Amino acid sequence: VVTSDVSEVVDQVMPSIVSITSMSVEEVRSFFGGTYEQQSKGAGTGIIIGKTDTELLIVTNNHVVAGSDTLTVAFTDESTVEANIKGTDAQYDVAVIAVPIENISDDTLDAISVATLGDSTSLKVGEPAIAIGNALGYGQSVTTGIVSALNRTVTTQDSQTGETVTNNKLIQTDAAINPGNSGGALLNENGEVIG
Repeated sequence: VVTSDVSEVVDQVMPSIVSITSMSVEEVRSFFGGTYEQQSKGAGTGIIIGKTDTELLIVTNNHVVAGSDTLTVAFTDESTVEANIKGTDAQYDVAVIAVPIENISDDTLDAISVATLGDSTSLKVGEPAIAIGNALGYGQSVTTGIVSALNRTVTTQDSQTGETVTNNKLIQTDAAINPGNSGGALLNENGEVIG
């Protein structure tokens, strides 16, 4: 049964979603032939997928963190900390970033949670889908829809190398996804991360 009220799922999952702000400095050539440094800011989303004794692990998209000089993570209680890139895979557009536990306040540690991962191989076309992400860089927002199709193939261009990249077995949804949602959670009706 499809329900329009997903507030219980959102309450359950929101503590495991973070906003990510990336800052980078680029050298730009001026009209007069000189160069100057220009700071650029990007926005994305991450999902808390693990917690060890020393760090919090967050998964996001590689293009959210690629080329960044600094990464700032904002938690559900709006506190912010710097994060480090732990590992990336440009081909699959995935990255893991880490925040040292010692840099997170006890109040924030009490407010956040680790996401529950679902089984995307058991999805059916037509079942409900919920997207949570830092849409347009304004902070977390929620959209709903359905799983529109499975195993889609999408071809994109790697922004770093210019190479053509083909991603297979993607989930198509009609839940609204905007710039800034990158790295965010696509959830099933049980609040499990499916994409």
